[in-house]
Amino acid sequence: MTDLTKDKKTEYREGVDISIPVDDGDKIYAGALVCVNADGYAVKGADIAGLLFAGISREYADNSSGDDGDINVTVRRRGLFKMAFGTAISIANVGDSVYIVDDQTVDLVGDTTHDIFAGIIAEYIDTTHAWVDIEPAVRQSDAAAHIVDGTAAHAASAISIADEGLYTDAGEMEAALQEIYAHLKSAKGIIPIPMPVITDAGVALAAFSDGASATPGYCVTAKGLGIRWNNHAAPGAVGTKVVVPPDMDVTANAALHILAAKTGATADDATAFTVAAYNNDVGALYDADDTFGGDTSAMTGDAAAKTVQEVTLTLALANLTAYPAAVELTIKPKEGTLDADDVIMLAAWIEYKKKLLMA
Repeated sequence: MTDLTKDKKTEYREGVDISIPVDDGDKIYAGALVCVNADGYAVKGADIAGLLFAGISREYADNSSGDDGDINVTVRRRGLFKMAFGTAISIANVGDSVYIVDDQTVDLVGDTTHDIFAGIIAEYIDTTHAWVDIEPAVRQSDAAAHIVDGTAAHAASAISIADEGLYTDAGEMEAALQEIYAHLKSAKGIIPIPMPVITDAGVALAAFSDGASATPGYCVTAKGLGIRWNNHAAPGAVGTKVVVPPDMDVTANAALHILAAKTGATADDATAFTVAAYNNDVGALYDADDTFGGDTSAMTGDAAAKTVQEVTLTLALANLTAYPAAVELTIKPKEGTLDADDVIMLAAWIEYKKKLLMA
């Protein structure tokens, strides 16, 4: 259709009373609370998930032997109606929302199961009766009242998902949200540990030199870039530093991971790494912290030469510090575990549990 080019008389109705097709097999009495089901047909009021309050029946409508829509029922959508309560109320409940118990009874939230919103208490009569304004419920203007109970018609479990991108097997919002939150609550973060450039004494590292030296150096070979130590009884340490990320959950343990390979396969050289770890906390002295490091798990000594292995060290939550902060690390092969083979540290990182950022 196109825009108007002259005045038009548009039909209208006051909308106080409307006629709604009745669900098959239903009988609705005059004065009953009326709902519509998911298919849009009128049914008597009940505390059943998926129903929406439509108003008060103005007539008797018997479709108990009919099909959907064989007859209609006239429903009033506005006004104050005297309603009976299944649970005692008081004058303090004026202004509270009411929810359907059955086709002639309402109750407050907490006294129904599915919280089918039917109106607001406008005037107190006695402990079991009140005048209820039904218009807010019919208009559904108070969205919050419709979602008080998570099992109600507007709950996340009642909202389906199209998922055209095929990102989830979930068919409704509640299940999809559970998938998302399960991921968020279990997500892991990685802090890459930069390749060290100095020893723990502050001396710049140089290219690795094969020999009896305890000082490590850069191993620059095809596919084997890393820090290499000679076999030695007391290998020297290298130093590096990382920044604690804002999303690190310091109420959970973290883990230091090292990828390493030995140049030989000596069974007695089950090499581990000794790690010293120190926090640099804002407001504290930079050298105030005690080490919370330790020894990693051991490599398999007789694994084939050059086999990449992973060793780990738990960083206990009691010693972790939250952002903004940094962690200083020194790393070296554990004394007595590198008697015959050289070892190359290929990479290192800290794995941590992520927290939900609230701001």
